[in-house]
Amino acid sequence: MANSDTIKLLQECDSGSKMAVTSIDEVLDKVCDSKLMQLLKESKEHHEKLGNEIHEMLKKHGSEEKDPSPIAKGMSWMKTNMKIGMDDSDATIAELITDGCDMGTKSLYQYLNEYDDAEHSAKAACKKLISIEEELRDKLRDYL
Repeated sequence: MANSDTIKLLQECDSGSKMAVTSIDEVLDKVCDSKLMQLLKESKEHHEKLGNEIHEMLKKHGSEEKDPSPIAKGMSWMKTNMKIGMDDSDATIAELITDGCDMGTKSLYQYLNEYDDAEHSAKAACKKLISIEEELRDKLRDYL
């Protein structure tokens, strides 16, 4: 039986990866630049792949997946649609996704510290998700 820190950390990572996929999906149809489009699609695929690995880890530990909170999803949707409604440029999209990466990374580091007794595999998955977020944020700088 896995310790509760392992399950909680995996669930937060699961929620974070799902939130990232949802956020990218919300803006993809508004992107003009083909390189930005490809970057976002690749990042979405990385998030989905890691999310699937996390799902398997949760199943192995006899635990359920975790969806992002409806409040977080709703606030993200509102911010995205308000900003894009005022300016639908690729720079606005890059800014929105960069903000999401920053919030996600901050949360993941907090969970990594909070659930310090989690198994190495859960911590490794969390660190991999952080890496995906940081890499996307860094690559988006060219579009800001």
